[in-house]
Amino acid sequence: MSTEKNIIEALRWMKTGEDDLDAAKVLKVNGKFPHACFHAQQAAEKTLKALWYYKDEDPWGHSIQRLIEELEGVDAAVFGRLKALLKAGMTLDRFYVPTRYPNGLPDLTPAEAYLEEDAALCIDLATEILNAVKEILPKSA
Repeated sequence: MSTEKNIIEALRWMKTGEDDLDAAKVLKVNGKFPHACFHAQQAAEKTLKALWYYKDEDPWGHSIQRLIEELEGVDAAVFGRLKALLKAGMTLDRFYVPTRYPNGLPDLTPAEAYLEEDAALCIDLATEILNAVKEILPKSA
């Protein structure tokens, strides 16, 4: 892809990540804590994928931790800037599956297992990742 197309695609993914983060906040306010956790995870994932598209790479998978770790082979300087967010990524990865499926937790539904504190944590971590990526991406094509 051309540089301009890479930027356009990256900004599309970034905007979608921002929308997911906004949804997570609305869901938290409305007591839908597992859904807020999942949308926060999605916000961070899509934001990182925006960075991959900006670098003209094809991101694969849903692990935020891996999306950060594997940047080292794409752009070592960018990885260096995001390395401190690995723990945030590891934490958010734990909210990808069990927040959505009743068989992801023993004898509980997601609504019975996740608390407001979980949603707040996920939103905070996703915000941190989103802000870090936003500093790297261009503002427009």
